[in-house]
Amino acid sequence: MRYRLLAVDLDGTLFNRAGSVSPTNIAAVERARAAGLKVIVCTGRGLLECSGGLEAINQQEPVVVAGGAIIADPVRQTTIHRFNIHQSLVHDAVEIILASKHAALVLKDPLQAGFDYLVVNPDDCPLDPVTQWWFAKMNVEVRYTQSLAEDPCPLATVRIGACGMGHILDHAKGQLIAALGDNAVIHNFPAVVAPEHVKTLGDGQTLNILEVFDKDATKWSAISWLAKEWDIRPAQIIAIGDEINDLSMIQGAGLGIAMGNAIPATKAAARRITLSNEESGVAHAIDRVLAGDW
Repeated sequence: MRYRLLAVDLDGTLFNRAGSVSPTNIAAVERARAAGLKVIVCTGRGLLECSGGLEAINQQEPVVVAGGAIIADPVRQTTIHRFNIHQSLVHDAVEIILASKHAALVLKDPLQAGFDYLVVNPDDCPLDPVTQWWFAKMNVEVRYTQSLAEDPCPLATVRIGACGMGHILDHAKGQLIAALGDNAVIHNFPAVVAPEHVKTLGDGQTLNILEVFDKDATKWSAISWLAKEWDIRPAQIIAIGDEINDLSMIQGAGLGIAMGNAIPATKAAARRITLSNEESGVAHAIDRVLAGDW
């Protein structure tokens, strides 16, 4: 077969809107493996936050988590490779996020730090209810502090983020781009929220996640690192995704596939467009590849 590696996003891709993997997708992933494809999950979530999805597809191969900042072994629960953020970028990003009156969510490599998130939230930057819900749902370990200076493990930072209204975070994103320039990768996209949180949003409003990474930390950078280890060429890679943080792997892979529910930029970059995540679009794409149609 022409392809040797399949990289699949989780939210909006392998996951349906309920945050689960359909039996149709599970069966298709098994068919891909049986046909000789290495299957890796590439997600913006941390390792603990995607454990349910990994268990559903019996993931044994390494996974790309934290938006490409960490390559982890899901079986041994170890870090294989990590793209750290320089401390000066962490400081500048946290300051800009705090100035927007949002708590700064500093994601760690938990295997070095011993915890998942450092939340910097002085009194005028409270933690939003959606993030509180997410932390409880994912059962992650969180440390809270009034100041970044109190970070007990500064060298284990892989991402800085915030959760808030889309139009406010758009402004913060502009400030981050102006301050950090080409030294960082910056994304702003809709958050995963519970139904009760959706009801509180006004017409046309979105709750977004703002993320800042090192310039070398993308999903494609992590996939490329693994592909080199396995002697796999870019032309032999398939990538399936839907959001802005999937764009690098959609563009870099030999076969970039956008979900039917993907944002316009991802669809424009893809060679193929599959069905939506509610229609088990990952399975549809896998079957087209295995049949030789794609």
